[in-house]
Amino acid sequence: MHAPSPPPAQMSWAASITAAISAIAVVGVGISLSIPLLALELESRGVSGALIGVNTAVAGIATVAVAPFVPLLVRRLGVRALLVLAILLCAASLLAFKATSSFLLWFPLRFALGAALCVLFAVSEFWINAVAPHHRRGLVMGIYATALSVGAALGPVILSATGTSGWPPYLAGAAVLCLGALPILMARGMTPTIHDGEHHGVLSFLLRSPTALMAALVFGAMETSVMSFLPLYGMRLGLGASDATLLLTVAVLGNVAFQIPLGLVSDRIDRRVLLLACAAVGTIGAAILPQLQVDSLPFLAAVFLATGVTGSLYTVGLSHLGARFHGANLASANAAFVMFYSIGLIAGPPLAGKGMDLYNPYGFAYVIAGMLGGYAVLVAVRLVFGSEALKARGP
Repeated sequence: MHAPSPPPAQMSWAASITAAISAIAVVGVGISLSIPLLALELESRGVSGALIGVNTAVAGIATVAVAPFVPLLVRRLGVRALLVLAILLCAASLLAFKATSSFLLWFPLRFALGAALCVLFAVSEFWINAVAPHHRRGLVMGIYATALSVGAALGPVILSATGTSGWPPYLAGAAVLCLGALPILMARGMTPTIHDGEHHGVLSFLLRSPTALMAALVFGAMETSVMSFLPLYGMRLGLGASDATLLLTVAVLGNVAFQIPLGLVSDRIDRRVLLLACAAVGTIGAAILPQLQVDSLPFLAAVFLATGVTGSLYTVGLSHLGARFHGANLASANAAFVMFYSIGLIAGPPLAGKGMDLYNPYGFAYVIAGMLGGYAVLVAVRLVFGSEALKARGP
């Protein structure tokens, strides 16, 4: 006997989600290949580390500048056309970096790349959030984050195969990015639409859903701080370069391991409670790192657990937005989410670096603990006062 076919509606949302996740996973490969490649290219041209950092930061500035216009672009162009155009802009920008010899031109190119990436993530996350079933939203976002993480892990592998000199890595990166357009082009009639009508500006969502937006900001700040300073933290405590880099591998594995399980949990409890729990675990994990030997199993376990659990702040926060907003407001909320994440990317490393300078090297861990602890307090206050407000309204 044949198994019964799933109902058409279920097939539709499943195919739509699969297309969106496939596209963003492929794009993740291209991005993780291109970002280190560009840094290595600039270094090979004799550009100073400070200027490399400034040029890289332009991408974050582009995200903050472009995010408020994403809902308008979705209304005007539609999800499919906008995503394909953003992918093509990413690929063209990547090739243009190699083709131009003027470092000054790298700044508008980096802005264009950052703007295209902002559109890719904001619109794809809007797409997934809009079509995900309410009772499985956390699971779907967990699968999305896992696919993106796996894709991001494959980028450096491809880069190691193509090398970092000449045109091959740039051509490979552009080709992989363009592959991300194929699932989108095949998803005809599967993408959500938004129409003109009542909607709110991007920044208004900081007041409407501070729990979710601050989750994005804190996660962005923590993620880039860990990626930038965790190996340096290990080296300053006596680890060799290869062992210090291994700490990042442990952090990434933790992030991948916890996304789907915590996504399932988020479908069964108040997501604000889960966000509070994730922030609390991360706070404790970061705070105890200075008390542990850096080459010990407990240290690795603390890194795995703390970074893994707090890595779900992004996806659980996204799920929280998707459960609260719909249509044009969901598009604006997702754009705000990506914008606050980018603000965290810009603000986090300077704070962590300053902490490490003031209390070498343990200040790095305490800054991370402070960021996560501050967010935990915010969520706890929102939970308490939200409950009190509901009691005051009565039955």
